[in-house]
Amino acid sequence: MKLILGSGSPRRRELLAQIGVVADDIRPPDIDETPLKGELPKDYCNRITREKVAAVKADADDIVLCADTTVALGRRILGKPANAGEAAEFLIALGGRRHRIITSVAIKRGDQFWQRDVVSQAKMKRLSDDELNYYLATGDWEGKAGGYGIQGPAGAFIPWISGSFSSIMGLPIAETAALLTAAGYPLYKETP
Repeated sequence: MKLILGSGSPRRRELLAQIGVVADDIRPPDIDETPLKGELPKDYCNRITREKVAAVKADADDIVLCADTTVALGRRILGKPANAGEAAEFLIALGGRRHRIITSVAIKRGDQFWQRDVVSQAKMKRLSDDELNYYLATGDWEGKAGGYGIQGPAGAFIPWISGSFSSIMGLPIAETAALLTAAGYPLYKETP
């Protein structure tokens, strides 16, 4: 049995390491993450996660773990910005407002499948031009839903959260541990 992480995210690897899990292989799936017309953020996040886990090739006894994090401003899905201009648009839109961060986790083992999603909330302060330009110059927005990562420099812009900090980072630890256990992964085994 191998554990295959279907994600290239270093944050997800770090979060798994917190519970003593190191993936045997890393195989980020290549799927189209374009939202469907009229698709709501939570439905989108769950669908993308299912598609990711289905796209990862694995042997029957292997466990495949995939996740997706989506930032939602009302019904609007704020994905990974294509460039600094789009990141700026996202950050300005989020300024002074609460938004939802949805992370969905899916695990497959053979023909068995488990999935959970966690919805957290955060509020980003309104950014001054200096703060916005500083943050964009760090490049930390690249590859991050909503154009920011709470664990990096943008953490200084988030005065309030409700929910799971690890989920906002990209992998809800408690729920992931429960799913791994359900799939038969020896999570809390004694070491010799």
